[in-house]
Amino acid sequence: MGIGIKELLVILVIVIVLFGTKKLRNVGADLGGAIKSFRAAVKDGEEDKKTAENDDQAIDGEVTSKKNEKA
Repeated sequence: MGIGIKELLVILVIVIVLFGTKKLRNVGADLGGAIKSFRAAVKDGEEDKKTAENDDQAIDGEVTSKKNEKA
């Protein structure tokens, strides 16, 4: 019922004939670069989030300690 090896090979041959190997190589390289950039952006976002959480905790600690000093 699903797509078999023969059907995938036919689709692959049609794509190669339509676009050519150089174009497919360029598309693959561009797609790989985009994925790499996306992963780097996600990693930077997670680091920024952790930094913001640490800053918030430091600010909360300072406010709490100043309240305790006045009392």
